[in-house]
Amino acid sequence: MRFIVTILLISLSFGLFAQLSDPSQNTADRLLGSTGSLNIAGYADIDYNQPLGGDQFNNGKLDVHRLVMLFGYKFDNKTSFVTEIEFEHVKEVFIEQAFVNHRVNKYFNFRAGLLLIPMGIVNEYHESPTFNGVERPNVDKYIVPTTWRELGLGFTGRIDELSLKYQVYMVNGFNGFDGTGKFTGKNGLRSGRQKGAESFSSSPNFSTKLDYYGISGLKLGLAGYIGDSQSTLYNGLDKKDAAGIARADSSTVGVAMVGFDARYSRQGFELRGQLNFTSLSNTMAYNAFTGNDVGSKMSGLYLEAAYNIFQKNKELKTELFPFFRYEQYNTHQSVVRTIEQDNAFKRTELTAGLTWKMTPGTALKLDYQWLKNDAEEGFRNQLNLGVGIWFY
Repeated sequence: MRFIVTILLISLSFGLFAQLSDPSQNTADRLLGSTGSLNIAGYADIDYNQPLGGDQFNNGKLDVHRLVMLFGYKFDNKTSFVTEIEFEHVKEVFIEQAFVNHRVNKYFNFRAGLLLIPMGIVNEYHESPTFNGVERPNVDKYIVPTTWRELGLGFTGRIDELSLKYQVYMVNGFNGFDGTGKFTGKNGLRSGRQKGAESFSSSPNFSTKLDYYGISGLKLGLAGYIGDSQSTLYNGLDKKDAAGIARADSSTVGVAMVGFDARYSRQGFELRGQLNFTSLSNTMAYNAFTGNDVGSKMSGLYLEAAYNIFQKNKELKTELFPFFRYEQYNTHQSVVRTIEQDNAFKRTELTAGLTWKMTPGTALKLDYQWLKNDAEEGFRNQLNLGVGIWFY
């Protein structure tokens, strides 16, 4: 709670003097052009990660982490389609978004298909030049978990008179059990993302977010998600089979997640922060049934500050951002009495580095990380180098 209050006070104290270039649009919003035209966008991350120190040699990892192509088609002034096709690690192919959007009026849109869950910052704004650091924050990997998308439908819109953007969706939930338990203490909910790949649903889940952009330079977000994980054990189950229903119930987990985020920009200074908290119910039965060790509460936060040192030279068309990020997340913040709390799942990360934006859509990145968990002494170190591109 103190983190939330601090972020709000800092943002509000400076926000009246800030400048906001675009309050609400992500790449999918920007992608659509004139009626009847196919528009193309894309982004990519090429990374090098080198662990340092310790008593043993460690190979560095080089990876075309992702190469993503986006396509948008506008059928008429009201109806459009957007899709995002991702190639990961050269050999894997995923669909990150694929939805139809129908504008009813300037306040109200209907949307259906494969949707990004609006939680945090990076899950919706994940193009490489939009964030500092070679890798995305790990709060957005283990807690949110990015890139989180599911199949469903809902409503979106902007109320400019109130400086609000809203999203409300009904989607399929996490795959909690399909013969094996997907949730673990170490990775939380991450392995349960269905990603629109032959997804199944045993009960609906609900996601919503409000973004406020009424103070120049400041954007505040409040998001919520609630529902039960899905289980294949319900499929074909006789409604009179009490023992079978009890068994299926033991293979599900109730998920309630809330997220707060803030972004602030003024005269070359950029601040951002995020807090996520997740409460999981029925974990005692789930762990007993699956043999896993998923926690009953998870949380994560990060704070980041950056400054464009070329800000005062208006003739330069390039930007250079030194930045620092503090991050802490815990997938075992609380556990039921039948399992032991693992201190290795409470992790702290410090990241310092440089982001050189040669153009708004190209970035060279360098950062150094200090990584630790509460089960070990001292920090592990890692050097990261990366190239990021983004065009639309």
